[in-house]
Amino acid sequence: MKPDHFSVRHAEPMDLHKLATLMLDADRHYWGERPDAAAACRRAAERTLAPDSECRAVLGFDGDAAVAFATYAILHPGVTEHGTLFMKDLFVADTRRSSGAGARMMRALAAIAVKAGCVRFDWTAETGNPRALAFYDRIMAERVEEKVYFRFAGDGLRRFAEFDVSTP
Repeated sequence: MKPDHFSVRHAEPMDLHKLATLMLDADRHYWGERPDAAAACRRAAERTLAPDSECRAVLGFDGDAAVAFATYAILHPGVTEHGTLFMKDLFVADTRRSSGAGARMMRALAAIAVKAGCVRFDWTAETGNPRALAFYDRIMAERVEEKVYFRFAGDGLRRFAEFDVSTP
């Protein structure tokens, strides 16, 4: 990939198939083949591209070929009256990894954050993904070791939602 052939732009409704295909590639990369993945990824792309979605997507192109995507939201309030750009996903097609595409995607998101007046650009990474961790270290992102990531999921989420918090 030549740097002058790589471009990043916000995904638009006409990009539904491109975004869904990249989401499916990401799903396969992380989870393997799943029978319901294609339909689920299409629904996720549709929700992301919906006009009222708080999540946005950017696509990375090598010439005319969509080879990367990232999803993000700008969260308010941030640490001050300004927001924080939170990246949910970053994925680069296998054939374009180690080509500079990931760094270009991250710089595009940083530019979006600056333009929106954000004071931070945050994301998480799996501790079991050494390649991603090495990439973020290479681009000199700051590791936030003092934070702990929490989650409610599945049945635990449903149980907690039903819990009466007024009871000690």
